[in-house]
Amino acid sequence: MAAKSIMVVGTMSSAGKSLITAGLCRIFKQDGYAVAPFKSQNMALNSYITKDGLEMGRAQVMQAEAAGIEPSVLMNPILLKPTSDKGSQVILNGEVWGNMSAMEYYKHKKEFIPHIMEAYGKLSENNDIIVLEGAGSPSEINLKSVDIVNMGMAKLSKSPVIIVGDIDRGGVFASLYGTVELMEPDERSMIKGIVINKFRGDVKILQSGLNMIEKLTGVPVLGVVPYLNIDIDDEDSLSEKLTKAKTAKIVDIAVIRLPRISNFTDFNVFGLFDGVSLRYVTKPSELGNPDLIIIPGTKNTALDLLWMRQNGLEALILKQNQKGTIIFGVCGGFQMLGKRISDPYCVENGKDIDGMGLLDVSTVFEKNKTRTRIAGKIAKIGGLFQTLSDMDVSGYEIHMGITSNLGNAYPFTVLEGMREDGYTNKGNTVFGSYLHGFFDSENVACKIVEALMKKNGIDFFDMPSFDLKEYKNKQYDMLADEMRKCLNIKKIYEIMQTGLA
Repeated sequence: MAAKSIMVVGTMSSAGKSLITAGLCRIFKQDGYAVAPFKSQNMALNSYITKDGLEMGRAQVMQAEAAGIEPSVLMNPILLKPTSDKGSQVILNGEVWGNMSAMEYYKHKKEFIPHIMEAYGKLSENNDIIVLEGAGSPSEINLKSVDIVNMGMAKLSKSPVIIVGDIDRGGVFASLYGTVELMEPDERSMIKGIVINKFRGDVKILQSGLNMIEKLTGVPVLGVVPYLNIDIDDEDSLSEKLTKAKTAKIVDIAVIRLPRISNFTDFNVFGLFDGVSLRYVTKPSELGNPDLIIIPGTKNTALDLLWMRQNGLEALILKQNQKGTIIFGVCGGFQMLGKRISDPYCVENGKDIDGMGLLDVSTVFEKNKTRTRIAGKIAKIGGLFQTLSDMDVSGYEIHMGITSNLGNAYPFTVLEGMREDGYTNKGNTVFGSYLHGFFDSENVACKIVEALMKKNGIDFFDMPSFDLKEYKNKQYDMLADEMRKCLNIKKIYEIMQTGLA
């Protein structure tokens, strides 16, 4: 029997669709149902590798965690990873399908519908409820003719729809009304509920507006969700984590906010420690004197390295390292730390470029992407982070480059099959690894924070072990509890039961 379904769309990007979808997944799980998230097409640079080596968007991974199930590419059959302002790498069913301009992709979008429906059908066969998420706005009138992710997907899956509006930005009633009014009559009939998100204050003040929007649209308001202080992974570079200024604390960690930054969720764990500031830096004047500088992953290593070179960040990072500041590069950031980056197959721009020269390694971009979940150990290392030696690590690799030791680099992470994944320098002040999720490995972040605190004169030998999985589960439960308080969950069940009848 096919699963019941409900779709969550928003008046705009970042209205809270992903959060509301995750909360509903958690509520349905708590109520004893087998539930799965689904987003037919996602555009994001934050991606994830499943156990079977396939690539998907992290938003659906987060929602799968909320649902208590293993992430699967069935939940996100199309992932678009922007390579420029006008083009993206298209990931279909977890594998690279090709690079396409926006115009090319729009011409081919309907060809992807069989793949989308096959994935949705398999999920539906094995679950009681599917919670679908839209993208952007469902009323982008220039895109509606080829829509496969908003009302177009609602029609294909025969799903009733809830619209989420963000009141924190202002104009929520106008955006809700405009979104509904720009729909065709058959689309408007599919809208079964309105949710107002990110409200601060007394809901009673909103009541006249709620009454009016119900009268104008003919759609009931299902509730008003307050601005929640819930810590779950964000979807993309719109994340507030990247723009929120933080004052340096006992331990100051600076992450370079590259223009094409990817998988910034790799570092979220550091923000959970008291006494640690996790800052995202875009220009030299913001860098200061951090205890640790992290260069993250990127969709275009060469262009983002040139960006750092041109705006002066590279020179400042090199100077900081000469003073003893530890530099850590992940994936594309790791590639930048080497001496040379070559692109013989035009994977990025076809040009060779000198690296930062902090590690005696070189990288060559290959035609095929490495995609794998893997585990291993940290090698024997000295220096400030010597307590990391021999610790177990796990995560996933997702990169086009192959990085080789030129002779004077030292193993840092050694993975299954004794494969050297990352390297360090002789003084153990520069580290690089391809392993996304490295810092989430049990106690790795704790050991790093402990070492940095000790360097700053704070003995933290009693730092407790940190269980990230338990922490996330508590956050999902908090989200579900708050949504139960403010949303008409009974009505949402009725909407799913009735469907589009």
